[in-house]
Amino acid sequence: MKVKKKQVILIANGDLRLSANQKCWPEQEKMEQALAHAVAQEGYEVVRAHPYKPDQQHGFIQSQKEGMEVFRTIDPKAPLIVAEAVWQYSHHVLHGLMTHQGPILTAANWSGTWPGLVGMLNLNGSLTKAGVKYSTIWSEDFTDDYFKTYLRDWLKSGSAKHKTTHVEKLKNIKIPSRERKLAVALAAELQKDKAIMGVFDEGCMGMFNAIIPDHLLNPTGVFKERLSQSALYYETTQVKDDEAQAVRRWMDDRGMKFVTGRNGETDLTDAQILQQCKMYIAALRIADDFGCATIGIQYQQGLKDLLPASDLVEGTLNNAERPPVKSRDGSRVLYDGEPLPHFNEVDECAGLDGLLTYRVHKALGQPAENTLHDLRWGDIDRSGTVEDYVWVFLISGSAPPAHFIDGWAGASSERQPPMYFRLGGGTLKGISKPGEIVWSRVFIENGKLKMDLGRAGVVALPQEETQRRWDATTPQWPIMHAVTYGITRDQMMARHKANHIQVAYANSPEEADRAMLTKAAMADALGLSVHICGTKKNGKGWD
Repeated sequence: MKVKKKQVILIANGDLRLSANQKCWPEQEKMEQALAHAVAQEGYEVVRAHPYKPDQQHGFIQSQKEGMEVFRTIDPKAPLIVAEAVWQYSHHVLHGLMTHQGPILTAANWSGTWPGLVGMLNLNGSLTKAGVKYSTIWSEDFTDDYFKTYLRDWLKSGSAKHKTTHVEKLKNIKIPSRERKLAVALAAELQKDKAIMGVFDEGCMGMFNAIIPDHLLNPTGVFKERLSQSALYYETTQVKDDEAQAVRRWMDDRGMKFVTGRNGETDLTDAQILQQCKMYIAALRIADDFGCATIGIQYQQGLKDLLPASDLVEGTLNNAERPPVKSRDGSRVLYDGEPLPHFNEVDECAGLDGLLTYRVHKALGQPAENTLHDLRWGDIDRSGTVEDYVWVFLISGSAPPAHFIDGWAGASSERQPPMYFRLGGGTLKGISKPGEIVWSRVFIENGKLKMDLGRAGVVALPQEETQRRWDATTPQWPIMHAVTYGITRDQMMARHKANHIQVAYANSPEEADRAMLTKAAMADALGLSVHICGTKKNGKGWD
């Protein structure tokens, strides 16, 4: 496919699941039309590298095999846009982008619907890890000046940049001696005693960016135990009904609400919940068998035809107050009174981050529960309650009830959407409580582990505004209304190298500042390249 002067190749990467690709295609088609019009306004023409497939009712690349076939037809020096309005499996196209010689632009619609923003951020993180040069942009309708200026620069020169003046190297920031001393001690303890990261199969949903090579991970003192989803399935089948029913009763007694029905194809059923409770017990026992300090369960691509979703399991594991589970011989309670840090979708970067967060917050006497979220979307507060720009942090699983308003009593469980999970399974849904948080992200760039950290606040919004945001994303999932300190929407998007963001609460703004600086110093002592993003709550810098 030889392109003419002022022509640009476009590809659309999609899901592995046909049902998701079919349902999401209308949003992708609408986004591509708006993007093509914007490119035409600049005097260029978009040429699609692969056609709409009538027999499959979508126009996505839906496998690595298909991606390779598409890239064999593309001029390797042509300017190339990866247009994303949906979640995508990066490995479908990463091979072609790694060898593409022409300029690359990743573009997403500013929408929480499926979502393209999360898919694009995952691809960006994967490209960053792979050392591929790319530009990236986003827009609500592809008519705003910020987008048009950036697109124009890329079309003319083959590259464009965003301003990231909110980012500062840790070495330029003074860490108080108390925090530095604690951080160095925690790092030395981890490297001396070491810790095991239980990984239930790597490479979830094509997330190349979520796999930490052993030679980068091991110097931190963390080593992988490569576990199999088949082992989790088998162990789940060995748990007795009365043990699982005790877990369910524990949740019921604390006021958790299960939104159930009778039709397992569309409703959450008691039978699905019972299997999830068995999986919770199985995960703890396997983690104990192998001495895991943290575990990650796949987003069940491998188990979706065998078991209900793992979301209820993941959030429960991340909570200190949770149903007790005894060892197989009944002699002890596993991980008694503690979370077992769980990283959703086997994102090992989040796993390392979560383990460091847990140890720092525990040492400081701060809430130890932490979780990853998708950096899903953001919008102004349409109710007028909050003047700041409010992010929607959202994830299917792993959010602990300790983060929710009213804790377990404020939690509910709803069936995962059938297009993702044929066998159902309940989420662990809630609204995150107002308070101070530390956010962070571990990623890989230039062959090194890096960490970005910042401060944010969780705000309370009226129920109507919360519901609007849920309806614009995935209403079955837990939600966090976050305001990042000293970081604009576009700055956050320009810098963030992943679809996920790690969050943990602290008891006050000052304690959150201390926790952030301690974790930054611990990561630095472990050999990570660390940057602080944004400001304190009061808008002041860190020096």
